[in-house]
Amino acid sequence: MEKDKNGKLKIGIYELTGCAGDALLILDCEKELVSIFKAANIQSFLMAKSDNIDGELDVALVEGSVTTEKEKEELLDIRKRAKVVVGIGTCACFGGIQAVFLDKKEWEKNFKKVYGDIKMKHVKPVQSKPINAYIEVDYYLPGCPIGKEQFLSTFNRIIRGNPPELYGFPVCVECKWNENDCLLNKDIPCLGPVTRAGCGSICINHNLPCVGCWGPVEDANLTSEFKLLREKGFDYDFIKKKMATFSGTGMADFLGKLEGEKK
Repeated sequence: MEKDKNGKLKIGIYELTGCAGDALLILDCEKELVSIFKAANIQSFLMAKSDNIDGELDVALVEGSVTTEKEKEELLDIRKRAKVVVGIGTCACFGGIQAVFLDKKEWEKNFKKVYGDIKMKHVKPVQSKPINAYIEVDYYLPGCPIGKEQFLSTFNRIIRGNPPELYGFPVCVECKWNENDCLLNKDIPCLGPVTRAGCGSICINHNLPCVGCWGPVEDANLTSEFKLLREKGFDYDFIKKKMATFSGTGMADFLGKLEGEKK
């Protein structure tokens, strides 16, 4: 990637549909924020600056899912202008909670239940999807929201021309580090075995089950998790909804195969 005349990468930070938690997390890096702006040429960051520029970019960090036609057009424009696109947060990576309805008919039914026959004048809503449904994404940084340590590590590696590195193991490993008792042994439905680490097992630390908000870990044994929860007495619909709540598109193929397991 080429740097500007001051030797800095041109970076844009963009927000689509979501809670804006990932952008807020970046702003919450209070001690490091000045260093972040000094290390890179932040061209666009609506939550942090008013003099935003829609020019060529070395790196675009995009949070949120695509939920309107306008956002789709905006995303396509970002991809055209950016050499590298990084999806930040679970909404950008997997669609988030708003993308839990994977079936278009199911989405249309629920949309009509909420909005009725109202015609949208300013935007045209579409079924929520992660950004890779419309563009090629170079790197992903999941989380709900993203974690400070992994963001700073990712940012640091990117400005030095290195690809980001995520934890390649599940939340269960962090649970062991934190000396937690396994909630599954207590018959509590926890998704720790199939969820990517990075949150520090914060929910389990407070005796709450993992809900999978950091998305599925690579090579997760989803079948084993499903069978284990079934053995513990949880029904098919409960398990499917729990696994799809945050990571629907990330588990779409597997959840589709579960139809044959419904009893």
